[in-house]
Amino acid sequence: MSTVTSAIPPQTRASRKEILGWAMFDFANQAYTLLIITVVFGELFTTVIVGDRGDGYRLANFLWSLALATSYLLVVVTGPLCGAVMDYQASKKRFLFASYLATVATTAMLYFVAPGYVVLGLLLIMVSNYAYSMGESFIAAFLPDLGPPEDMGKISGFGWALGYVGGLFAAGFTLVALGEATADNFERIRWVGPFAAGFFLITALPTFLWVKERGTPQPPGKPYREIAWERVSTTLHELRRFRDLGTFLISLLFSMAGVYIIIAFAFIYGAQVIGWDESIRNIMFIIVQITAAAGALGFGFIQDRIGTKITYLFTLGLWVAAILAIWATPEVTDFLNARLGLDWEAQHLFLFVGCLAGLSLGSSQSASRALVGLFSPRRKAAEFFGFWGLANKLAGVFGIIALGLLQTVVGLQASILLCAALFIAAILICLFVDQARGQRAAAEWEARNGH
Repeated sequence: MSTVTSAIPPQTRASRKEILGWAMFDFANQAYTLLIITVVFGELFTTVIVGDRGDGYRLANFLWSLALATSYLLVVVTGPLCGAVMDYQASKKRFLFASYLATVATTAMLYFVAPGYVVLGLLLIMVSNYAYSMGESFIAAFLPDLGPPEDMGKISGFGWALGYVGGLFAAGFTLVALGEATADNFERIRWVGPFAAGFFLITALPTFLWVKERGTPQPPGKPYREIAWERVSTTLHELRRFRDLGTFLISLLFSMAGVYIIIAFAFIYGAQVIGWDESIRNIMFIIVQITAAAGALGFGFIQDRIGTKITYLFTLGLWVAAILAIWATPEVTDFLNARLGLDWEAQHLFLFVGCLAGLSLGSSQSASRALVGLFSPRRKAAEFFGFWGLANKLAGVFGIIALGLLQTVVGLQASILLCAALFIAAILICLFVDQARGQRAAAEWEARNGH
């Protein structure tokens, strides 16, 4: 590690205030991903807005997967182009601010999605999730500017950990104040959209006040559309020089397909397969947030010592174990009750599984973002993180649509095993990534092209 680090141009670490400002965006946007995608609105949409209990909610689950996949496909198409323009203009904050406002506005409008308003719900989820996902890539593009490579894991891990703390605050209040995602409680729970929007609106303000825009804008000479296409084409041509980044992005595509399935369907799985009570759902939420924050922060320090690639591989192994545990929870509960004379319910054992899933969730996402940062020249950071966003969202399209189709045939419990296969594929592909070589490629590009 020391040899590689010394080859990279010296870089000072940003101030604590700026790093906190950057991490506050993770703190803020967790209100959207948790309340809208994972915990509350996803369950509300499938069981109340659409509501097709007669066929096991299979149509509702498919429509939910279709809405998310469509939004991710839009990110795939536009992410790298926006990244190229951001690098050329040195305008990351402007793009980030636009995505932030769009997310806030469309999330607040979810209040108007009542039972039966399926098309309106689909449209608002598509647009809000698209804007949120673009913002994810935009904020990640600031990471290489915040510190030297040896600090990348700690900074990324701090952002993810603070994000889960933000989710704990936002969703914790919502679960207590707004109650269950049921038809009987609809008039209260419909406020989840405006609350998530307001939380995001207020708590993300430090990002725009404290994070600096670095880089020098280039003179426009051509339309930005042409500039974007030229830069993306050049980067695609140059990817053979960044072969470890390219290989890692393929691995990431498979691993994030599994992660997006879990994010989109974990709490739906709890409601439909495990059949948990509201109190167990709330406890599970708290457990996942705490373990995810601990995983992101703890593994952030570990990866700067043992290597980000090794840490990433280890977290994928944790994911395989977590998926097998999720799938087997009902059967294992019956087995333990019969052999040990217990009187457990599947929802109780599922809480232990949540600890493993949460630890895997925070650590794997933090490690993947840090590894892209290590492989990215600073002058192409937004562009390369645009490709990181592309891999992430293409994974979302592939994973969520595959799960949505598969569960219509074999049901939600059996189809969850698809995630284990995806994580195993990601492990095998990542074995071909050489972290030291990838960092050298980034340093050599910087040396050839200036700072």
